Amino acid sequence: MSQPTWNQLRHDLAKAQKSNRNAPAYSRWVNRPLGRIFAATAFKLGLTPNQVTAISAVFTFAGIGVLATGTPSWWLGLLVAGLLVLGYALDSADGQLARLRGGGSPAGEWLDHVVDATKLATFHLAVAVFWFRSLGDWPLATVFIPLAFAAQASVWFFGIVITDLVLRERGAKQVKLAHQEERPSTMMSLLGIPADYGFLALSMGLIGWFDGWRLLYALLAVGNIGLLAVQLVRWYRRIAVVG
Repeated sequence: MSQPTWNQLRHDLAKAQKSNRNAPAYSRWVNRPLGRIFAATAFKLGLTPNQVTAISAVFTFAGIGVLATGTPSWWLGLLVAGLLVLGYALDSADGQLARLRGGGSPAGEWLDHVVDATKLATFHLAVAVFWFRSLGDWPLATVFIPLAFAAQASVWFFGIVITDLVLRERGAKQVKLAHQEERPSTMMSLLGIPADYGFLALSMGLIGWFDGWRLLYALLAVGNIGLLAVQLVRWYRRIAVVG
């Protein structure tokens, strides 16, 4: 039997795309399509999902390391943004590759979640180090902004994982693919931009405009903490209903 072409693989991946319900704009329209390109390429190269996860981690943590040790400049911002964006696209690719190969393994899912959890915590801690090293005329107390964002990101990720786990165990949630559901709301995807890791990664390209970038980051931190407060209530109510 002949091997599927690269374009056929991308077509098959699009059909097996996981649900876009509640997916923010960057993840839905940029990151997942990029992930399909990487997943199809990885399949043709014979890579496993875990290997793609490892490659994703290399790009992501390289970006985090460069950020923590760098100083504000346009080249630094573009480099960090590029590394994080590539890492995020590859993070999407590993799951898509697993579905293309017939399904992932518990070990692969565990590895993916551990890498994601480490990424979300260390990214904002790297911002805190970068912020502290480049305070300028901003008060020292503003370093608590990225520290608070790190806490928010960790709780947000854990909340998503544990809520999904409990609902599935109680039979209150079924996994659906994108083509099995109605077209998700465009407005909801746009409203989800502030909570999108991909948008945050892309925004790092503005570091050359340092004060503007810090203000944007601070606004995203406040917005995400507010969203977490609302979402925690929603998650609790969903869990309470299934008992």
